[in-house]
Amino acid sequence: MDHIITLFFRSIFVDNMIFAFFLGMCSYLAVSKNVKTSIGLGLAVTFVLCVTVPVNYLLQTLVLGPDCLIKGVDLSYLAFILFIAVIASIVQLVEMVVERFSPALYGALGIFLPLIAVNCAIMGASLFMQQRIGLDPSSPQYIGSILDALVYALGSGIGWTLAIVSLGAIREKMAYSDVPKPLQGLGISFIVVGLMALAMMCFSGLKL
Repeated sequence: MDHIITLFFRSIFVDNMIFAFFLGMCSYLAVSKNVKTSIGLGLAVTFVLCVTVPVNYLLQTLVLGPDCLIKGVDLSYLAFILFIAVIASIVQLVEMVVERFSPALYGALGIFLPLIAVNCAIMGASLFMQQRIGLDPSSPQYIGSILDALVYALGSGIGWTLAIVSLGAIREKMAYSDVPKPLQGLGISFIVVGLMALAMMCFSGLKL
């Protein structure tokens, strides 16, 4: 249980997809103009992570790993292709559900909803998971079961959502602020993201 809790909080604060690895920056900056759309995209990304990372974990451990299908054969080189196929399938499902039940959110997210399929944070989580399977079991980053994979995915999704909602709230306030003209728009947003990343670095000292 201690390992699960550590893995969960570490994936939110220490190994944050945005502030630690800067993954998923394109949709992060484009959609974070207000809190409402930020929450919508954050929840969609979290759902996709929670489905794709455990599925890709099963693929890696039962199909792609050494000696899984055929003794002496390692199919890990196919991981990239199969991981992308799983991600694209789940994103298509999410897109259809959002369009059906929340047309307003679907319109607000626009092209960035289907682009979750190529969101590097989604793919990065699966590739990090693949790497962490081979870590020492005593490591706080070790992923040794489907539950570990699910907890890691949930924490990563919450961390990404926390980052985009925070920036969305700040950008809403900045719309009424006296920002110097050369920095208006993405200029001040990059500065804010950099400051937020520096602030999140304080969690790297935690003994997790």
